[in-house]
Amino acid sequence: MSNAAHKIAPVMSAVEITQPGGPEVLVPTVRAVPAPGPGEVLIRIHAAGVNGPDVFQRKGLYDPPPGASDLPGLEIAGEVVALGAGVTRFVLGDRVCALIAGGGYAEYATAHESNTLFIPAGLSLVEAAAMPETFMTVWLNVFQRGKFLKGETVLIHGGASGIGTTATMFAKALGAGRIITTVGSHEQRAASLALGADLAIDYRHADFVEETLAFTDGKGADVIVDIIAGDYVARNFAAAAVNGRIVQIGVIKGPATQVDLFPMLTKRLTHIGSTLRSRTHEEKADIIHELETHIWPHIRSGSIKPMIYRHFALEHARDAHTLMDSGTHIGKIVLTTRAASQSPQQ
Repeated sequence: MSNAAHKIAPVMSAVEITQPGGPEVLVPTVRAVPAPGPGEVLIRIHAAGVNGPDVFQRKGLYDPPPGASDLPGLEIAGEVVALGAGVTRFVLGDRVCALIAGGGYAEYATAHESNTLFIPAGLSLVEAAAMPETFMTVWLNVFQRGKFLKGETVLIHGGASGIGTTATMFAKALGAGRIITTVGSHEQRAASLALGADLAIDYRHADFVEETLAFTDGKGADVIVDIIAGDYVARNFAAAAVNGRIVQIGVIKGPATQVDLFPMLTKRLTHIGSTLRSRTHEEKADIIHELETHIWPHIRSGSIKPMIYRHFALEHARDAHTLMDSGTHIGKIVLTTRAASQSPQQ
């Protein structure tokens, strides 16, 4: 293992989940700094994204995969400060972001080099921390699993969330015919439209099934991205076009209810589920390669840019989760470490 000029202390600040529950169970702690294994890099974290899977893990509903850190946090950005055996892609001091299986709520984390990315020019470390898990989830679900084709209509639930804002930008950049989102406030509706949605439906005051069918002249949506579940499953079937694809990536409202499968048969629908965390390094690397090919040029041109709503100091992770639970944010919530305050390039 090679060390950078930056002196690596034996211990670090982190935030752990003391027991399943609300944001109050997120507690600052001290942990040993992890050592990179073969093919891994050690990253001094400047910022870490806050995501839905972190919330589910906090609630005791989403355990880390075997061998992963018990600390929450799946996406990070910072600088490479140590190299494991066999690492060839990076050198000490590189500014990177990475997808990890856990451990992001800390000052250091290890990442496999194949799941680590150079930060595109023009992005800060805070912005870069909002990319790996969110961008990869959207690409996996809308484009790989959902098989989006240029000109199709996309319905994105949770349009103001990190996933929703990213999916809107991706669909816009890659030629969606129509983009429909569901949101929960006037402010979220305005933000979604500004990002490129053609129709943003305030679910508090309108039925998204009726609105989607009316907007598409009765055809429905070709691809539906759902983080909600509950009664949305049956309603998604009603809002989908013939041969539509519904990709389930979250269940905020719990198990499916009142599901009639007959529309799935008559419309020839495909309803699939997907998670990213438990996939192999190789599978994640394939997604990263496609992102670098299809999305990175749009980042460099400025047409796609991570949307940061607010960032909190790492030790205030419970405040970040309180905001996350409220559903009032627009875009991504990010945690920052002491390294961020010490660096002029954030």
